[in-house]
Amino acid sequence: MIAFGTGGWRAVIGDEFIKSNIQLLAKTLAVKMKNEGKTEQGIIIGYDRRFLSKESMRWLGQVFAAEGIKAMLVNRACPTPLIMFYVQTHGLPYGMMVTASHNPAIYNGIKVFTAEGRDADKATTDELEALAATIDPQDIHEMDYEEALKAGLIEEVYPLNEYLDDILRKIDTEAIKKANLRVAFDPMYGVSEVPLKTLLLTSRCDVETIHDNHDTLFGGKMPAPTEQTLRLLVSRVMDYTFNIGIATDGDADRLGVIDDTGRYLHANDILVLLYYYMIKYRGMHGAVVRNLATTHMLDKIAEKFGETCYEVPVGFKYVSAKMAEVDALIGGESSGGLTVRGHINGKDGIYAAMLLVEMIAVTGRTLSEIYRDIEEECGSIYMEERDYRFTHEEKERMQQMLFEDRVLPNLPFEIDHVSYLDGCKVYFKNGGWIIGRFSGTEPLIRIFCEMPEKKDAIACCDLFADFLGLL
Repeated sequence: MIAFGTGGWRAVIGDEFIKSNIQLLAKTLAVKMKNEGKTEQGIIIGYDRRFLSKESMRWLGQVFAAEGIKAMLVNRACPTPLIMFYVQTHGLPYGMMVTASHNPAIYNGIKVFTAEGRDADKATTDELEALAATIDPQDIHEMDYEEALKAGLIEEVYPLNEYLDDILRKIDTEAIKKANLRVAFDPMYGVSEVPLKTLLLTSRCDVETIHDNHDTLFGGKMPAPTEQTLRLLVSRVMDYTFNIGIATDGDADRLGVIDDTGRYLHANDILVLLYYYMIKYRGMHGAVVRNLATTHMLDKIAEKFGETCYEVPVGFKYVSAKMAEVDALIGGESSGGLTVRGHINGKDGIYAAMLLVEMIAVTGRTLSEIYRDIEEECGSIYMEERDYRFTHEEKERMQQMLFEDRVLPNLPFEIDHVSYLDGCKVYFKNGGWIIGRFSGTEPLIRIFCEMPEKKDAIACCDLFADFLGLL
């Protein structure tokens, strides 16, 4: 079974994430590349620090080699943005990354990237799923790894320096060097430990790192930079007076931040800070793109500076596609991923982290001070988030209620309109909103609500969850 979600194909190791399915996906993409006449340049494949990731990359490469397609395999664990960068800058038709990103340690998965380093869109993943269902397992072959190396059908590469040099060209490293910043860094046992630490040290930051060893169980926690998982980083920032605390998820395409006061900055806050910084301090112009579960504070900033905010479904492929369409300055999601015009066409927690460090250096202000500036100029807003697990029967019941019968809870605010673009999103006339949608990467239903007052956001989430029988 190969079934793509919003972040690639992910499955439980030993259940559906097994060698036969991994090599089925390689065979499927190889057939697609042959059908399209796009085999000459080959494919690049990387892997993260999860259990079986390196082995899976090799299994993929052996199938491509057997199909006569050169596979460039990154010979050390690497960040997902590196693979997207390489596909884009070297003009490759496809790339693959073995990762389950921020999922629990029992998961692994594979992301597929298309030309210009973009996340494979739904049309591509639908085609891969359909094509995989037609392939006879007897037609899947692999070439011996050492033989493939000698034949030049597998090449081991490590293009990290090329990626780091590109980021250094885009960051004001001279300003950072003069600022003498102290950074607490938590790679969460993931792949950002070498690249981000290298960038910070090159910029003469004083860096203290925690959770930097290779642990396939991620210390018993999800490798997701959330308020709950970053408590030790908060302590480091507060106890030793760091300017900023930075954490990245398992494959380094998302980040979490602790500001100078020890406050956890949600992905929404990071997006808001960077959009504001690039317009006000860098003097840049352009729209912002967010998914429909991401803060409308971005709309407020865009309006203040005469720009536009565009809303798209959840999934970074929709964000990057819209950014290209409207030449947006920045795009991102509340789940922690963002990118900036002129960089790669996908999420990059490493580049975003360096932009935040640059922001502190250039402005001479703390993150907390800059965010207060934003609230003074644009007003404040509060978001409440909830995740609920469900059984198969419960999912069917909730789908019937929300998307077939389209019934809504009795919400205490006047409704402006309702969208079913991705989930069920209710827009209120007071500028607030609430959404319920099923996760595309985990068996969860997520409820987000953003309101001018915290108590109202909490109350609406309670009402929505109770309505769905989740409380």
